[in-house]
Amino acid sequence: MVREPGRGLPDRRPAALMRPGAVVLGGDYQGLGIVRSLGRQGVPVVVVDDERSVAAASRWTTRSVRVRSLRGDEDVLAALSGLSALSGLAGLSGLGGPDGWVVFPTRDENVAALSRHRSALRSAGWRIPAPQWDCVRVAWDKRETYRLARKLGVPSPRTWFPLDEDDLDEVDLSAPVIVKPAIKENFFYATRAKAWRADTRPALRRHFARAASIVPPGEILVQEMIPGDGQYSYCAFVRDGAVVADMTVRRTRQHPSDFGRASTFVQTVALPGLTAPSLVFLREIGYYGLVEVEYKRDPRDGEFKLLDVNARTWGYHTLGRAAGVDFPWLLFRDQLGEPVAPASGRAGVSWIRVATDLPNAALDIRARRMRPGDYLRTLRGIDTEAVFSWRDPLPGLYEVALLPYLAVKRGL
Repeated sequence: MVREPGRGLPDRRPAALMRPGAVVLGGDYQGLGIVRSLGRQGVPVVVVDDERSVAAASRWTTRSVRVRSLRGDEDVLAALSGLSALSGLAGLSGLGGPDGWVVFPTRDENVAALSRHRSALRSAGWRIPAPQWDCVRVAWDKRETYRLARKLGVPSPRTWFPLDEDDLDEVDLSAPVIVKPAIKENFFYATRAKAWRADTRPALRRHFARAASIVPPGEILVQEMIPGDGQYSYCAFVRDGAVVADMTVRRTRQHPSDFGRASTFVQTVALPGLTAPSLVFLREIGYYGLVEVEYKRDPRDGEFKLLDVNARTWGYHTLGRAAGVDFPWLLFRDQLGEPVAPASGRAGVSWIRVATDLPNAALDIRARRMRPGDYLRTLRGIDTEAVFSWRDPLPGLYEVALLPYLAVKRGL
């Protein structure tokens, strides 16, 4: 097995005894978690990314490949096709294709690309854990998500689907609303925002007009803003309509604080009431694989309202391993037809990403949304950090060096 400088260790096992490897699309901290999960088990892992990323520095990354882009379907297909020509990687042949390697996407647009081309990729030899497109589309397009939730009786925020500015007159503005996209990627890369808040009708019209200049009006949603900070998620590996492994978490802090692009401090909690509505939704679409179902507790009626369904590994999935559920490893074994033991994450385990949590907390303290003492108390007894690990320290050092680069590239 090829070892690039500082990237992975040689595997001297006989080739016949080696499992197929894995390809991780995206090498940020989410992809790093997948690399560590599989690398600890002796699985060769190739990281493919379109930017400099921390996973490239991991001791468990066999090889890191930089590509021009991973945004569109053709970009993803070209990247996987290019991997087939790499020599020296066990199971990858320039003549025969990927030989059963498992592909792990870390971004929604990559999930969509793998799902839409699932049959062709599987015929070429790749193992694609993404479900069929008819299933993924319901999570990808929030119009479909909320319509199905309403049909199934799964609580969700009131949502309007305006096609033009005249339709905005139907929106109830007795409480604040948010303007957000039905398909996140079409909007996020242009604005670096998940949503905009509107408290008045002029603000609603202004945000709608701005959104309509970026995405088609039919892709714009207006949704009631649920007050409070009670954000929770049900995370699971689902197969054949049943839960193989799961954990429930409270997403205590996020970056940015209002409409977070990513969680920064998360804790596992005992909240079995989220299992049933999540399974009702996932069974209806025939879901397979890893999934995060996001909820927010509405203090007005006490109900947990469904906000989002992420058909992939989520940013803080490494919390699972600390709580007793190694999600990527379970999915990898299942893809290879190996037995997978049921598991459930224990409550009271915490995860943090210091690189975003600390500066975001500083902003909240400055704005008097948080007291310094309250923040410091949450840092006692942290179980796992998103990037830093004593067993694999280079990614943590590399992240510090990358922060200015990422701040400019991602418009932070």
